[in-house]
Amino acid sequence: MKVRKIAFKNFRNLCDAEVSPCEGVNVIFGDNAQGKTNMIEALWFFCGGHSFRTAKDSEVIRWGESGAQIELAFYGQEREQTASIRFGSGKKTVSINGVEKPSASSLIEKFCAVVFSPEHLNLIKRGPAERRRFIDSAICREKLKNAVILSKYNRMLQQRNSLLKDIGRRPALEDTLDIWDSQLVHYGAALIKKRLDYARLLSQSAEGYHSGISDGAERLAVRYISTEGIGEDDDPEAIRAAFAEKCRQSRRADIAAGVTLCGPHRDDIEILINGKNARAFASQGQQRSAVLSLKLAEAAVLRDRMGEEPVILLDDVLSELDGGRQDYLLNKLGGSQVFITCCERSNKEQLREGKFFTVSNGVISE
Repeated sequence: MKVRKIAFKNFRNLCDAEVSPCEGVNVIFGDNAQGKTNMIEALWFFCGGHSFRTAKDSEVIRWGESGAQIELAFYGQEREQTASIRFGSGKKTVSINGVEKPSASSLIEKFCAVVFSPEHLNLIKRGPAERRRFIDSAICREKLKNAVILSKYNRMLQQRNSLLKDIGRRPALEDTLDIWDSQLVHYGAALIKKRLDYARLLSQSAEGYHSGISDGAERLAVRYISTEGIGEDDDPEAIRAAFAEKCRQSRRADIAAGVTLCGPHRDDIEILINGKNARAFASQGQQRSAVLSLKLAEAAVLRDRMGEEPVILLDDVLSELDGGRQDYLLNKLGGSQVFITCCERSNKEQLREGKFFTVSNGVISE
């Protein structure tokens, strides 16, 4: 996967322009609040039509304008392709290779990238919900089918929770729980299996990346923690049986609480450095390196699943990393097209081969 060109029109503060990156490492350099992250965000939109910064599409339209547009020319799936996204009038319009699509989800499996931003440090710093979102986002961008499974599980969960609240007022409704439990277990077990398989592959790949970043001083591992007592070697039938039994055991507590207390919406992903929980024991620099290793591992898993290298987007990644770890990112990620934003001039001077862009007040210059 290679970006040939990206063009902007009324997108955030970026001046209308067309940028042609190189196939290797592209360093986007400039002071804070000049528009560096906006360029990374524009590229990320083509992974599925969503920003990693905001849920409101209206915020990407330049102040005072009624709409915005971004266009991408890229090589993927062994051919040259194009895509465009238009924002305005409260909706997005997506076209791929000149054909308008019904929704932004049509971009899934067309263009693939992995993004790191400072907000991703919350993977370690915050609670399980952040880590569940990370793994769900990754599996959904692999296949549209996975996004459908997640959506259906969340819908079943919401409907079951509504029923649990109603049972408190109308106890006779408890007889209908078996119907909802059957569907919840069906989609929940499928989701758990997808997560377990992904976590195992992610851990294997992340260990290698983290060893390179830390120069062999640290070992990173990822472990999926299931509220149902399910292990990574369990087959789909065993997962379904375990989840169904946990739902049965938890029914009285669920009714009393008015919510579903077990299931993949309660699971977690544990991140370990040298066998210790990274959230409790890792330094700021170690946490940043660990999250970075996870994002690079995410790219490696995408490559193995989709058959081509995803584009790697690294926003403000070099701060708080020592010289050795910066050198690894700038010069030892062969095979992938990389975009890195940074503020300090010394960061970009470490790059041995690549292309440099400066951003000043929304103007991008090569």
